[in-house]
Amino acid sequence: MDKIRVKLHIGGIDYYINTDETLEYTVALGDKIDKRITEILRSNSLITVNQAAVLTALEIADELEKANGAADNFRTQISEYLEEATKAKNERDYYKRELERYKTEVSFKNDQINLFAGTKNQKNDEQE
Repeated sequence: MDKIRVKLHIGGIDYYINTDETLEYTVALGDKIDKRITEILRSNSLITVNQAAVLTALEIADELEKANGAADNFRTQISEYLEEATKAKNERDYYKRELERYKTEVSFKNDQINLFAGTKNQKNDEQE
């Protein structure tokens, strides 16, 4: 993507920014920063634009750190869920194999019973 030049008006000063982002995105960021600086300036008439900019930067840095921490927590939770899901899948596969083994064993025992019953019936027929 080509760089574009965007004019932002923040804290009463015009800034020209070269960016790879879209015009809409860059202007929206500039507007958010301007709004925050303006709110700080209105809340305390003794604060300069530079001080308001620093306070805004600190607020945004704090939000970023908290968002990164939350994202890390989500990644950790997702990893734990994936581990649990893998364990559950492995356990399910084990029980499927066990079920098939039992089915085979039952089938074999049924064949033995049928064979034994057939032999017993054959002996009874011969004795009669």
